[in-house]
Amino acid sequence: MITLSGVTKAFSCGKPNEFTAVTNVTLEIPPRQVTVFKGPSGSGKTSLLTLIGCMSRPTSGRIQLHGLGVPIPFQEDTAVPLEITGLPERFLTIIRRSIFGFVFQQCNLITGISVLENVMLPAYTSGERLSEVARRALLLLEQFGVARHARQPVELLSGGEAQRVAIARALINNPAIIIADEPTAHLDSKLSQEFMEIVSGLKRDGKSILIASHDPIVFDSGIIDRVVEMRDGTILDDRSVR
Repeated sequence: MITLSGVTKAFSCGKPNEFTAVTNVTLEIPPRQVTVFKGPSGSGKTSLLTLIGCMSRPTSGRIQLHGLGVPIPFQEDTAVPLEITGLPERFLTIIRRSIFGFVFQQCNLITGISVLENVMLPAYTSGERLSEVARRALLLLEQFGVARHARQPVELLSGGEAQRVAIARALINNPAIIIADEPTAHLDSKLSQEFMEIVSGLKRDGKSILIASHDPIVFDSGIIDRVVEMRDGTILDDRSVR
């Protein structure tokens, strides 16, 4: 479960160009479901996901993680909610690495290194043996049908292949929560449908999946459990669809 209480995110506070991206959002996101944040560009959905994923801090309000089904760093009793809003950055870094996996609008693969090395990147600081990380990365690439490209530079991948590699990279640390920001924005309809099939498999594996999108292929998909509609940084509608 992810709980947000009165969360607001403002930029350039106290300056003439102050802008509030998220305004007083209170929300509960259940685990092991697919939740889509729907809205036009500038609605605040991406800003909200960056707050949930510990990539930025709210200006005010509280965000708590609990009942994830995995050990939470710095907290022995996983039944007690972990408030992430006030944690030091070094703790947030560990939470991002161990709890969350990220799939971005741009695949953000690192050019000049191989597909396999890209997938392994988030695990380099985990302390695991690199041979074990490589084995796990290869299994993920095989799962998504791109293992034949493991030793190739990422520059040679097609758009759909690059997206699959990005998803494999997001899963390398076996996160409980997957955050995807406009993942189909640069994919055609066929590849978008393929992406949603992958999401269906992740849901069956017990992952919690949060997607920001204004793509009907995403929010009209039969695997979606919940749609949160946003505009101007606030929630207009929050409904279960299953």
